[in-house]
Amino acid sequence: MASHWYPLLESGDSFLTSAPFHFERSVDTTASAEQMWELLTGEQLVDWVWAFTDLNWYSSRPFGVGTERDVTLLKFFTARERFFRWDEGRRYTFSVYEASRPGLRHAAEDWTVEPTPSGSRLTWTMAIQPTSLVIPLIWLSSPVIRLVQRHALRTIRAHVGD
Repeated sequence: MASHWYPLLESGDSFLTSAPFHFERSVDTTASAEQMWELLTGEQLVDWVWAFTDLNWYSSRPFGVGTERDVTLLKFFTARERFFRWDEGRRYTFSVYEASRPGLRHAAEDWTVEPTPSGSRLTWTMAIQPTSLVIPLIWLSSPVIRLVQRHALRTIRAHVGD
């Protein structure tokens, strides 16, 4: 756990499209929408996606609006997240309200699972507004963020049987 937390301004739906940095990627899988949802609300992502090194849910099931969790990336950065949308089986959206490192003003993510004729489609949207000092770093690291996002979704697809 971090010894100091840096507060972020919580975000809503409009931030997902208005953020200065916006990353969105989808992957089609043969897994059912139910299987994908189970994956997203479990702990398997830490086992499968190398960039996610720790995940702790702080709310008990059933999860919903107001659920909180911590996600650690690369053992370096932990985000405390609060869900402001929870459409069971289909979509969840959260805002980061604290981070273990400084540099962010707003951060939010949206995860959507849609049934398709051959399985399901998973769409992951990240929206980030860094502090002014960190803007160049996020701009420079954008290709790496996109690579990590693409790799994570490919890994998920591989583990659900595709």
